[in-house]
Amino acid sequence: MRFTKMQGLGNDYVYVSLFSETVWDPAELAVRISQPHYGVGADGLVLIGPSEKADFSMRIFNADGSESEMCGNAIRCIGKYVRERGLTDRDAVTLETGGGICRLNLAMNGGKVDSVTVDMGKPVLDPAKIPVLSGSSTVKVAALAQTAFCVSMGNPHAVFFVDNPGAVPLSELGPAIENDPVFPRRTNVEFVRAVSPDHLTVRVWERGAGATLACGSGACAALVAAVLTGRSGKQASVALPGGELQISWDADGHIRQTGPATFVFDGEWPD
Repeated sequence: MRFTKMQGLGNDYVYVSLFSETVWDPAELAVRISQPHYGVGADGLVLIGPSEKADFSMRIFNADGSESEMCGNAIRCIGKYVRERGLTDRDAVTLETGGGICRLNLAMNGGKVDSVTVDMGKPVLDPAKIPVLSGSSTVKVAALAQTAFCVSMGNPHAVFFVDNPGAVPLSELGPAIENDPVFPRRTNVEFVRAVSPDHLTVRVWERGAGATLACGSGACAALVAAVLTGRSGKQASVALPGGELQISWDADGHIRQTGPATFVFDGEWPD
């Protein structure tokens, strides 16, 4: 089975094109192929396929085998993949995800995709749709005596504002919050500092993957929470351990994220 490893700000996945390959059990494969040392090593597995609703489809499986609805960094990488591998000749494509259809605009430079802007749609604040077992989009969890601002960007997020994201014991708090019963489908977790109205710093614990260097949907969720709590304007640079994304909450109510996507290597999995 041929695969390609790609990364967006260090958020790395193994990508397989279903236009040329067959994956019989993606959840099981995601666990094996994602293992460092014993596998390729990645945050998960992404399948690129056809769609009846959009130009392409995406399925994403975390390193623990669970399926996720959405990943902003993976979406950007798919934009680069389909354009540079000749699956499309257009600079604007649509992608069907478990969180809805996303629109991608590809910025070209010398025949290569330099960056990708993804329309992530409108943020969801209805507790039942995030989902969170609360009467509002804010909730307290057992692991941390602090209010989380909850939002869905096609997948659930719990955002905490802290003075120093780098000092947060992520390996301790991350899994405890992710698996808190108040989140019936678990949750991604962001620890955020609003440095200024146009600059946020974020550390992420991703549902099913753990601590990652970046999370595109998490950066979007962080901006939404910062705007709605009066900490940020509607455009900001969001600094994650792996680099920066540009996030905007535009007049049409949609969140857009812009950032890079990078090929790492191609390989062949023995199965």
